[in-house]
Amino acid sequence: MKNGTVPIGTTAMQYVSFGTGAKTAVVLPGLSDGLATVGGKALILSMPYRKYLGEYTVYLFSRKNEMPDGYSMEEMADDQAQAMRTLGIDSAYVLGVSQGGMIAQLLAARHPEMVTKLVPAVTSSFANPVVTQVISGWMEMAERGDHLALMTDTAEKMYSETYLQKNRRYLPVLARFTKPDSYDRFLINARAILNFDARRVLPDIHCPTLIIAGSEDITVGREAAGELHEAIAHSELFVYEGLGHGLFEEAKDFYERVFAFFSR
Repeated sequence: MKNGTVPIGTTAMQYVSFGTGAKTAVVLPGLSDGLATVGGKALILSMPYRKYLGEYTVYLFSRKNEMPDGYSMEEMADDQAQAMRTLGIDSAYVLGVSQGGMIAQLLAARHPEMVTKLVPAVTSSFANPVVTQVISGWMEMAERGDHLALMTDTAEKMYSETYLQKNRRYLPVLARFTKPDSYDRFLINARAILNFDARRVLPDIHCPTLIIAGSEDITVGREAAGELHEAIAHSELFVYEGLGHGLFEEAKDFYERVFAFFSR
């Protein structure tokens, strides 16, 4: 189990890794990485992957530490490829969640030799009207420093009502302990999402691809997964009925489904 950094230009990228398997899996997180990186969290982040660590070595990457204004999703994908090469990862099974799924699409299109299989989960191929409205709202909350509103709206847009009924009461406590010193990192990531459009390069993705979505995803929109499926040749689509953007936390078989596809 490792908490590490890898140099990227004049800065570095934080990552965690665990497992001893011969196969390599790379996981790219969503916009939450703009609030807190994976640094130092190897033990807790390894929990969902424990069943697979004999067959796989798993890496979770954050975006690089210092991100310039105007940092694009294409640059994020290129930096991700550089980080993987520096660590000796020539090719990997890649899971990207939400914004991480956007970066993963570009990684597979721009650096196809580096992606053995691809799972873009709860994501979109471009900043559609739903994505734009949601991200713009979160940016406004961040810019005025209203962390409770940001955490509350994020939860309401991610989780099922069943989940929310059990956990709404904890949101004020969560907000108190998760507020960052600065929202600069979050806002740079968010602006990159608003400028994201991978539709032109999706035909360049030729690796086996499984798209995972929730039927009630109101963060990227209910049509986003179908559009991805139509654009990526020979891709598969699985939709969790009744779940939304947070299905990777709510669906008990999410990681089992991902790794079954990787191992198939």
